[in-house]
Amino acid sequence: MIALYRLLTLLGGPLIDLLLFWRLRAGKEAPLRISERKGLTGAIRPEGALVWVHAASIGEALSGLPLMRKMHDLRPDLNFLITTGTVSSANILARQLPAYVMHQFVPFDRARWVRCFLAHWRPDMAIWIESEVWPNMILETAARGVPMALVNGRMSARSYRRWRLWKTGIKYMLNKFDVVLARDAQSLELIRNLGASAAICVGDLKQAADPLGADEAELARLQNAIGARPVWLAASTHAGEEAIVQKAHENLRLQFPGLLTILAPRHAERGLNIATDLSINGRRVIRRSKGELPSSGVDFYLADTMGEMGLIYRLTTIVFMGGSLVPHGGQNPLEPARLGCAILHGPHIDNFSTIYAELDTAGAARQIANGDMLADAVAGLLRDRQTAASRGRAAKAYTLRGYDRVLEHIIAALEPLLPVKK
Repeated sequence: MIALYRLLTLLGGPLIDLLLFWRLRAGKEAPLRISERKGLTGAIRPEGALVWVHAASIGEALSGLPLMRKMHDLRPDLNFLITTGTVSSANILARQLPAYVMHQFVPFDRARWVRCFLAHWRPDMAIWIESEVWPNMILETAARGVPMALVNGRMSARSYRRWRLWKTGIKYMLNKFDVVLARDAQSLELIRNLGASAAICVGDLKQAADPLGADEAELARLQNAIGARPVWLAASTHAGEEAIVQKAHENLRLQFPGLLTILAPRHAERGLNIATDLSINGRRVIRRSKGELPSSGVDFYLADTMGEMGLIYRLTTIVFMGGSLVPHGGQNPLEPARLGCAILHGPHIDNFSTIYAELDTAGAARQIANGDMLADAVAGLLRDRQTAASRGRAAKAYTLRGYDRVLEHIIAALEPLLPVKK
């Protein structure tokens, strides 16, 4: 199967070019940096040792920043290259990367392009974050003798069932890694079952991320516009959940006149369609992307921008995390937890099951099963601000417990792979 995959990606060059062209037209690629997707770049490799960190998208990339910072503190001679595959991640990272970290778009998984990338950057070590398993990238990197680590390895039951159909191939690739670190006990068991018998669990790297930042002046402007109105947030929602949130709002506004519901969809490009749907029954909807303010009389504030969740989470202490009332697998609850938010979530949380279970046990989060329960849970927290604050404190305390411990364990596991100091 691996040989077939490599052959198809070799012969499929014209089709991959067409895919790149379509993505460019759709705004999914950066026009001035499209060559990076073919392993070509005008950027200059820094002198000295270079650690390559690959992350699929912004969540994984942001979780990698504290790791790179900690590694640099221990070894100031190290430079870092971080690769991602989305334009939004590149835009957000551009504002946050320290001087010793460079960003590039990851090349498409075609052997020739991967070889070009590796020949230019010559990494001394490679770290994959979470579940980015691309055969050509792994095999070509291993062929160059580059030490490799899979950090925060994630494996849901659904992913396991899919990978199990290709168990020989995934076992071959997983064993190319010198170190495999699973993020939780469930992922560890499933990754070992797929053939990475030496995998260990040291904790979730995302627990070591910093709280999301926010523009203080813009935060004050939004808080002033909202005033003393009751407010709650539905974050990272997926298709089908906005209708549930809308119904919950209709139930809640009968009890809480002047209620403001903030809705932050997981994919900001859905903003226009969501706004249209929310506007039925004469409800007033404004969009963050239009620069509008949630003043009196606004029912829904649609946060349809990228890279501003640190700002949005600070507008309320009551947060429903989306992707959990539809069969998606849930979204990362640690971002609002770090900011002291009381968290609500649905039952579909396979991607973060351990974290949600621990947050529930700590009294920081609560599971609800449907829209009616969502409305009841939000109403309870709006009425009882003391309970909302207590859950928020428990959420923040949970994230602080894991920060240093997880980083120290990951660094200890990676240390044997670090390039020799010259």
